[in-house]
Amino acid sequence: MNNNNIEQKTHSAAETAFQDVFPFWHTLTANDKNYVFDHTIYTSYKKGTTLHDGNECSGVFVLQSGTLRVYVLSEEGKEITLYRLHKGEMCMLSASCVIQSITFDVMIDAEEDCQCFIISASAFANISEKNPQVKIYALETAVSRFSDVMWVLQQVLFMSMDKRLAIFLYEESVRLQTDTLTYTQDQIAKHLGSAREVISRMLKYFSNEGIVEVSRKGVRIIDKNKLRILTQN
Repeated sequence: MNNNNIEQKTHSAAETAFQDVFPFWHTLTANDKNYVFDHTIYTSYKKGTTLHDGNECSGVFVLQSGTLRVYVLSEEGKEITLYRLHKGEMCMLSASCVIQSITFDVMIDAEEDCQCFIISASAFANISEKNPQVKIYALETAVSRFSDVMWVLQQVLFMSMDKRLAIFLYEESVRLQTDTLTYTQDQIAKHLGSAREVISRMLKYFSNEGIVEVSRKGVRIIDKNKLRILTQN
């Protein structure tokens, strides 16, 4: 991982990225922009790397390629995915010290090989104190992500596992634009905060109903209409 501050040759890439992500960027002074650049690193992570373990204020991630998975981890080691970050998106929950009211810890892993800019949390906090629009944006982004968290909580508390699994498979198929999902049953269980045995039973049921085909390569959706109906029941 390259931990050097952004060099001049990458300023243009950062400028473009920040213009696309931050609606307030054009309102910052040249000095403030340079201050952000001076406290930003551009780095890459291999698939499976943990970027943020919840124990520190890692900074503001601005993703340039790949996918990050944001999840919570119980004391017993059970995981449940809260949301994912894709190219052109940012994560505020990794910089909880910027927003003092964030009081729970999240984990962030690279679900694919990825590249991103990381703005120092202290630098982002300093800029937000000087510029109300930055603070408003940070709060709005955090609120938006909490909406994602509430959707996951609603699923866990009020939806049956077959419906949750159907939603996961259907949404992933749409997102990846393929009917073949190369997830292991362990990976699906982690995403849904369940046990592998439960997912195995559900997939066997889906298979018997002619909805999916399960193999060592993953899960292939063979009747998307039946799967979509399950997401609505």
